[in-house]
Amino acid sequence: MSDITNATEAATLAVKFDQTGQVDKAVECYRTAARLLDRVCDHVPSEKQMEIRKKVKEYLERATFLQEQKDRAKQAESERGIQQCYFLMQQALDADEAGLKDLALQLYTQAVELAVSIDASDHDVKQKVKNVAAQALDRAEELKGIKKISALSINEPAKPAVSPRAQLQREQSVHLKVTGKQVYTEEEKEVLRQTSNINDNYFLPFMDVDYSEKFQYALPFEDKASKLKLSSKQEKEFDCWVRPHEVSVDPKMIVGDYVDCYSIKQTIVSDCSFVASLAVSALYEKRFKKKIITSIIYPKNKNKVPVYNPFGKYMVKLNFNGVRRKVIIDDRLPYSKYGRLLCSYSSNKNEFWVSILEKAYMKVMGGYDFPGSNSNIDLHALTGWIPERCALRSGEADFNAGALYETLRTRTARGDLLATAATGALTDADADRTGLVPAHAYALLDVRNVNGVKLLKLKNPWSHLRWRGNYSELDTAHWTPELRRELNYDPDSAAQYDNGVFWIDYASILKFFDVFYLNWNPEIFKYTFCMHQKWEAGIGPAKDAFNVGENPQYSLRAHAPGAVWLLLTRHITDIDDFRDNNEYITLLVYKNNGRRVYYPYDPPPYIDGIRINSPHYLCKVVVSEGCDTFTLVVSQYEKSRTILYTLRAYATCPVSLDKLHTYPYTRTIRGEWSGRTAGGCENHRATYPNNPKFIVTVPEARSPCNMVLELKGPKQYQIGMDARVESIEDPTVTAPFLKESSGPYRSGFVYLELRNLPAGRYIITVSTFYPAQEGPFLLELKSTCEVTCDARN
Repeated sequence: MSDITNATEAATLAVKFDQTGQVDKAVECYRTAARLLDRVCDHVPSEKQMEIRKKVKEYLERATFLQEQKDRAKQAESERGIQQCYFLMQQALDADEAGLKDLALQLYTQAVELAVSIDASDHDVKQKVKNVAAQALDRAEELKGIKKISALSINEPAKPAVSPRAQLQREQSVHLKVTGKQVYTEEEKEVLRQTSNINDNYFLPFMDVDYSEKFQYALPFEDKASKLKLSSKQEKEFDCWVRPHEVSVDPKMIVGDYVDCYSIKQTIVSDCSFVASLAVSALYEKRFKKKIITSIIYPKNKNKVPVYNPFGKYMVKLNFNGVRRKVIIDDRLPYSKYGRLLCSYSSNKNEFWVSILEKAYMKVMGGYDFPGSNSNIDLHALTGWIPERCALRSGEADFNAGALYETLRTRTARGDLLATAATGALTDADADRTGLVPAHAYALLDVRNVNGVKLLKLKNPWSHLRWRGNYSELDTAHWTPELRRELNYDPDSAAQYDNGVFWIDYASILKFFDVFYLNWNPEIFKYTFCMHQKWEAGIGPAKDAFNVGENPQYSLRAHAPGAVWLLLTRHITDIDDFRDNNEYITLLVYKNNGRRVYYPYDPPPYIDGIRINSPHYLCKVVVSEGCDTFTLVVSQYEKSRTILYTLRAYATCPVSLDKLHTYPYTRTIRGEWSGRTAGGCENHRATYPNNPKFIVTVPEARSPCNMVLELKGPKQYQIGMDARVESIEDPTVTAPFLKESSGPYRSGFVYLELRNLPAGRYIITVSTFYPAQEGPFLLELKSTCEVTCDARN
């Protein structure tokens, strides 16, 4: 009975090797156990034979299954190796054609080395390997005169096609002409450096050198930060991370000539605005034959079309924090235990551009547990198009619903505009009755006016759940034969399949939706310029309701009539900024000849910006005949921390944008109105002379001195100041004034600007409007030359 004992031992070992993944040993032991049991089968009682033969069959079937599984895995590995060889060859041919001989030689060499390493048993695979290796080797031999093939290593980095010292420049769209200096200042570089660290990852500005990024590796590429944090909904279903080749028999980045907006599906990631942004961008590509969304994915082939990379590495070029930046990811995607991707995807199972773009964006945003944004932010990141928010305020007098509709209809048709619409809060009853999702973004696919009927075609990013009201597929009253024919739409057919696409009338949009997010094509402009700046937390008041003199200010000069759009973008570096955004920013525009503004409403602003908590604020300036010079003031509702931002101008005419610098010399004097010195204004002649006075001495200088005096006091008091000339050093010089005042008394803050002061002594008097108003004050002197200031008894 030794055969029985040996068979039992072999079976025990087989199970052990099977459980530990040692396939070859498990197969050998299963077959040994089956052979030994078969040998003793005829020597045991008949009642035992059936049980033994069942075991023999079980062991042989398991051995066969494991062997076939191993063979399939080996075949798949060989096929994947061939895919990698083809990818290397295509990259090599593109580099060869572009004249990058060193890079081409390296890639041909890698293709040869990889082909040699492939262990293929299938005749067809062997032939493919042989063909790739021969083609790569032949071309590499031709290039040996440039660099010996033996000197190359598979891990040697590719030589960049452009010098890594290439300067970072201000251009954003290739066609736009930069009207100022191209190269950034050191201050601007520091701003961009600080805001490159986003959610604990570094995203550097995209430069020409990045076009030669390496995409091939000895092992599948793994990004250490690419297994992104999942949302709670994802975690409940999550099984593992998969690569495209594990869920697709023929993975591609794009299937067909153009991406299809109808194939995009959102799953359980809270990024409806991002998916809606993908949809309108994809529709634009197909309609206008311009690649604005797929152009940001790398690697590409020689036709500039993004390609599937069997090595698993991708680079995506996104616009955020002021410039285009490169985002590196691998292709591992979250997969459900129910056999589906847990991220947005294309309904074409072999197409992965949707999932790759979403993963790149989610990496920037801190993970798949993204709290959501809006399409202004998302579309600007994807395309660089200019964001504008249009709130639907039907009850307000300055809201022109008709003009907005015509803008949507005409400008989307011309390719000037990408748009999405978003709902606000809806009651459960309204949501159930209308089929609309509360606080949800919808892609705008079409806008049509048919004999006065204003209709819009929308797509729910979920690819299901549609509008149930007027002009839905359920509406039997409004769909006339003429309307069906004009829109090429059959509501009866549409009712058979819910793909999330529907028509809705404009009146219902105004009733149930809150906002349109518009992103404008930069190609409608010819000129651009930008500045990247920092506003320190300690500079200026926390609220600028009384004083904007310390806010960042700029002089904007337009050199011809036209349109100038100003985009203020606050840089964001933490996901919590999206979850709980309390930073409200805006841009104020004054017709002030480019001079500094101190009072927010004196002079009245030409454009009084609305403070919003979005990272982007767009201000549109119309330039009349002749040359106009404006003062731009960055403003914030309540400043609690340092803000880093970008101010960018888009214009149809040449413009210049210059920062208004502060005075080089500053003196600060603290004082108080107390008892006798609280004398009140000049209306109170007996007590006014008792107010605090200061002697400001201006020294002799090559040029006259300019000075600004700022007085700050309790906001409950109306305060003011005046200046008088006490003496002028040069008796031949006429005093520039006898007396200057800060004007009407104001609450908490006034300023007095004195220009072209000759050397001499000047008396400054500070006062409240009424006598006996006691409290502290702060007097700041800002000047172009160093002055002295002393209290006068």
